[in-house]
Amino acid sequence: MTDTSPNTGPNTGPLRIGFAGGNATRGWARDAHLPAIRALPGLAVGAVSARDQSLADEAAAVFGAPVAYGDTLAMVRDPGIDIVAVTVKVPEHRAIVLAAIAAGKHVYCEWPLGRDLAEAEELAAAARASDVHVAIGLQGTHAPAIRHAARLVREGAIGRPLNLRVVSPTAGWANEAPPFYAYLQDKRNGATLSSIAGGHTIAVIEAIVGPYADLSAINSILRDTVRISGTDEVVQRTCPDHVLAIGRHANGCVSSLEVLGGLPNTPFLFELRGTEGALTVSGHHAGGFQVSDLTVTATPAAAPQSAHVVAGLAGGPINVAESWAAFEADIRAGTRTVPDFETAVRLTRVLDAIDTAADTGGRVTIAD
Repeated sequence: MTDTSPNTGPNTGPLRIGFAGGNATRGWARDAHLPAIRALPGLAVGAVSARDQSLADEAAAVFGAPVAYGDTLAMVRDPGIDIVAVTVKVPEHRAIVLAAIAAGKHVYCEWPLGRDLAEAEELAAAARASDVHVAIGLQGTHAPAIRHAARLVREGAIGRPLNLRVVSPTAGWANEAPPFYAYLQDKRNGATLSSIAGGHTIAVIEAIVGPYADLSAINSILRDTVRISGTDEVVQRTCPDHVLAIGRHANGCVSSLEVLGGLPNTPFLFELRGTEGALTVSGHHAGGFQVSDLTVTATPAAAPQSAHVVAGLAGGPINVAESWAAFEADIRAGTRTVPDFETAVRLTRVLDAIDTAADTGGRVTIAD
């Protein structure tokens, strides 16, 4: 551990965040979480950890962290940390989340929560048995456009939702990947096109039109080998790079969802038709719709969507800042409004239903 500032005692100022998985040169924590937190006066970086001390020291210099840990579990036990942000690879989530909850820390965990439903249920049970606040990183649901669209539907602006068409492309899962994304090609790691791009999209679909009741699906591996850029290595892809799902929602709305990899220049499409009107959500980012600044268009014309809670951000940090602002507000007020580990379990069940439907060729009912 490298400590350049005392970090003990009760917190009367900003909530102090310990980053599990800081990286000085790349990564979602550096590129999205860090600018978001710097824009929120009620939050501060309190520590950062990495897989060894030298990497932690490098990350701390970039993050402005007063403490650097080469041991993440030691950081979790730091009495000066209020929130543990879990931004490591998905297979490493479980151990860190369980340790953080046991240490009485609030937890913000990147989506997906775990490698599979069993891990998600285990982590949700641990959170349920504690007094800590937990958040799952489904930042797309915090986008002002998504909240606005959900409010319009809830208030009956387009009548009863009838049918929804969604196309959700992303640059990832193409025919080439950088070395640090090689692990995304292996289904066993739980970080796939289905779970990441599909999960973020389904979370938004359910936020706007309500939960799926049942669905059918086709999973496809269109490119079964992946070149690792800058090397001669070729790895096998064992997870789908194309997902089609046809669903019926609890309110009777029917929906089609297509999730596609390898398409950095294709815009996001979300078209919802109701008995009294329609709305679209549009936007584009190579990293997926959840990273972009989205816009809602409704007919008949509706009130404009609200502005961002945090001004002055662009790209990835926009919706991440919205989610952090809501999580901070929950912790301080004792409320529980943000998507949490129970949300993650529900979403993982939907993803499991897609896999089951694709494997069996049948229609799968989704348990509550």
